[in-house]
Amino acid sequence: MSNVVAMYAEAEKLKDSGKTEEAIAVLNQILEIDPKNVLSHMTLGRLYTLSGQHELAIKHGVVACELEPTDAFNFSALSITYQRAYAGTGERKYIQLAEDAMAHSRTLNQ
Repeated sequence: MSNVVAMYAEAEKLKDSGKTEEAIAVLNQILEIDPKNVLSHMTLGRLYTLSGQHELAIKHGVVACELEPTDAFNFSALSITYQRAYAGTGERKYIQLAEDAMAHSRTLNQ
């Protein structure tokens, strides 16, 4: 597991230095080793959103929520991912999905 931790640290450094594609590659390598690595899924969601790859961003956000179904933060992040997908594509389906994810987050915070 320490290899995964080191790889994630590398991905964060790449992300922070603006090397998005390189960070994505490292995060995907982590998921080949540990498909349940929630941090990698969450970070990929953010990076794919930034690069306009909304379907991939959503895919990873959904997986993070499935892996940690009681973590309100993940559902809040997924809501934001849907909102950005709407902003980037104009597809109205993302509005309801964003509202549903945020409502679920609020339910978990009670």
